[in-house]
Amino acid sequence: MQGQGLSEVLDEVWRSGQPFVAVERPVQLNYHAPGAPGYFNFVYEPLRGEQGQVVAVICVAVAVTDQVRARAQVQTLNEELAAINEELRATNEELGDTNNRLTRTNADLDTFVYTASHDLRAPIANIEGLLEALREQLPPAALQAELVPRLLAMMQGAVERFQQTLVHLTDVSKLQLYQSQPPEPVDLPALAEAVRLDLAPLLAATHATLVVNLAAVPTVSFSPKNLRSILYNLLSNAAKYHAPGRPPVVALRGCRAAGRVLLEVEDNGLGLSPEQQGRLFGMFQRLHDHVEGSGVGLYTVKKIVENAGGTITVRSQLGVGSTFTVTLPG
Repeated sequence: MQGQGLSEVLDEVWRSGQPFVAVERPVQLNYHAPGAPGYFNFVYEPLRGEQGQVVAVICVAVAVTDQVRARAQVQTLNEELAAINEELRATNEELGDTNNRLTRTNADLDTFVYTASHDLRAPIANIEGLLEALREQLPPAALQAELVPRLLAMMQGAVERFQQTLVHLTDVSKLQLYQSQPPEPVDLPALAEAVRLDLAPLLAATHATLVVNLAAVPTVSFSPKNLRSILYNLLSNAAKYHAPGRPPVVALRGCRAAGRVLLEVEDNGLGLSPEQQGRLFGMFQRLHDHVEGSGVGLYTVKKIVENAGGTITVRSQLGVGSTFTVTLPG
């Protein structure tokens, strides 16, 4: 009886004696805004007399407007969520493609940097040899001229700076290798002792005291080579950048917190200003020119730590000292 009017429905129920149900029929009522009808479920039920004949038809109307509109809102939300999910899927695919391109680009750049630094060694060595031959061939009178010694010294300095730049580039190109080192259980106190032995000449030259307390973290799951690089860079910097006028004291501590490993290297050295702290982990950053260094040590440490899912922070006060905190996965 779909599409029938009220009189037709009543007639059919009266004639057939069968009830009729109409579900979610829209009805425009005075209390509904134009264009926004109410919805009802209608049940037409025949009433029978003593002889079983139909004597009347009753109609029960149940308002279901809220349910209909709620279901429509849910359907709209589902459609919107489906559209958002499709956008996210497309965005994730795009990000994946971009990440793959960046990975290939980084690998190409690493290869280029390594190749360039390697291939340039021979030409700069030739220039250095030619410069030395020039010194030997110049007559004594020329060597005593006002500008010649100065120019030779400037040329030698340029050669040495170029050679140092090649060393820096080689160090940077090794970062890709650091990322591929698999983790394994590392005896941290034993590793710290090996680093201390490597730094023994520096510690002796600076009269530094190294205090190690790693009883709380005897074993760490990490790449041994990468962990050694972290400790070596932090401990050597702590000794090198000591404050004049007081013996350097360097402390290496370790503990576990919230399922992670915390390593701290504290010193009483020169310390860093807020401006210096902001530049500390940049590539080729030299904050103190009186100490020899490549300017890539802390940059390398930061990359190693972050690639492993960790963090590195510094607290420092100029003229008092610095504390580096490395957080690693437990």
